[in-house]
Amino acid sequence: MAIQFEVPADSCGQLDPAAALFHSLSDPTRLSIVKRMAGGEVRVGDLTGELGLAQSTVSAHMACLRDCGLVQGRVQGRSVYYSLSRPELMDMLAQAEVLLAATGNAVSLCPNYGTGSAGAVLTKENAR
Repeated sequence: MAIQFEVPADSCGQLDPAAALFHSLSDPTRLSIVKRMAGGEVRVGDLTGELGLAQSTVSAHMACLRDCGLVQGRVQGRSVYYSLSRPELMDMLAQAEVLLAATGNAVSLCPNYGTGSAGAVLTKENAR
């Protein structure tokens, strides 16, 4: 989906997929998982040790990423090896890092979503 720069009358309906994409990456754990998968396939068990999280928590985050079409699983024996389904995701994250470097602390100081804001704290309901 291409993000349009002109705002049509029904702009909310056209931005829903883009908003869902960014929301799926808005959780620090999911972002860590995606960055880890840039280095290759990973199992949930590997991530639990690396991230220091419970298996159920990592599985829930992985399910979110899988449901969004960002990761895919490959079954081998009793294990599932997850990898990025679209390499373009890493290109997008690299461009986000360029943007963050250009804006300095502006994003982290954002009163709605920056560090220390009420918007930065995700509830269990909207964390997925």
